[in-house]
Amino acid sequence: MKFRKFLSYFFILIFIFGAYLFGYMVGRQDLEFKKGYIPTVNNLEFGKPKDIDFALFWDVWNKIISDYGGTQKVDQYKMFYGALSGMVQGLGDPYTVFLNPEDSKTFNEEVKGQFNGVGMELGVRNNVLTVISPLDESPAQKAGIKAGDVIDKIDGKSASSITLDAAVNAIRGDKGTEVNLTIIRNGKPQDFKLKRAVIKIKSVKYDMKENNIAYLKVSQFIDETDQSAQKAASEILAKKPKGIILDLRNNPGGYLDSAISVASLFLKDGVVAFEEEKDGKKQELKATGNAKLGDIPLIVLVNEGSASGSEIVAGAMKDRKRGILIGEKTFGKGTVQTLETFSDHSTLRLTVAKWLTPNGTSIHEQGIAPDIEIKMTDDDINAGKDPQLERAMAELSK
Repeated sequence: MKFRKFLSYFFILIFIFGAYLFGYMVGRQDLEFKKGYIPTVNNLEFGKPKDIDFALFWDVWNKIISDYGGTQKVDQYKMFYGALSGMVQGLGDPYTVFLNPEDSKTFNEEVKGQFNGVGMELGVRNNVLTVISPLDESPAQKAGIKAGDVIDKIDGKSASSITLDAAVNAIRGDKGTEVNLTIIRNGKPQDFKLKRAVIKIKSVKYDMKENNIAYLKVSQFIDETDQSAQKAASEILAKKPKGIILDLRNNPGGYLDSAISVASLFLKDGVVAFEEEKDGKKQELKATGNAKLGDIPLIVLVNEGSASGSEIVAGAMKDRKRGILIGEKTFGKGTVQTLETFSDHSTLRLTVAKWLTPNGTSIHEQGIAPDIEIKMTDDDINAGKDPQLERAMAELSK
């Protein structure tokens, strides 16, 4: 999950569906609709579709309203938001999602650091629903859910054809309720019964290890991350550490600006990443010039749960030769989304660009390979061992 900005547009009463599709056809152009205007084949300037007839939408809508006689109650609000969601799904991009007002509220709570659920970030890998990472101290982590697990069933229902957004909604729920997950790990199914809880995210924490080595853990890039990271950096600097271990394992990402800010703690200047828009134009995302920890030897820990914003930080450290990456290959999410909020408080999370490492490399669906590969096995976890952290300590103690 990477978000640069929040924009606001206005819905246009009964013709909003046409407005949405027109907005899709023209990209992010700032065009305004006049009230009552319906786009037709002849006046769509971009894309020039030859067989789109918006009258069909209203024909289907009116037919449902007038003739539906099934067991379900006709809910026109669900139909309306479902139509918008379906249109977005037609892009085939799992990271572009339409959120109705209720789901938008839940999402906003999450990025502020608190929500109800089992505490795991989901993504799509090879067209299957995959756990990017369980959150620290969450019900999912405590139950043994791991990064890379494939979600096969949710409460007994197949997850093979549902959207990422629908899967998240199905797994979330009120505190104290349960959700049953069937996951595939190493080709074998396993069942987990998880009790939902209030998930409170503390995205930054640190402590001092032996030999005066600082350990800085960043678990997500959310609202409070920048301020917490700055405070932790100041306290670490005061202790004059021999080296720093930046732990980005199981960090699923978040706000792009927060990721750039954390990277800037270690880079004095220069490019952290590039943002490449759909026309191929590249924008430099530079360090902010606040490198409190810029002169201290650095090790970065990563694994397959390191995604998005954490890959931006790790990629910058690797390409700029600022630190050594230890662990496992990262998840591989290299796209940028904006979050556009509308007048009814629904939102559109829209992919608008790719990001590239300072060397110009796209990591999307590729990931970043560590400089030193150290795998974490089930036996390590069960024994309470952390060979990746141990290797990082050994490297900095040399």
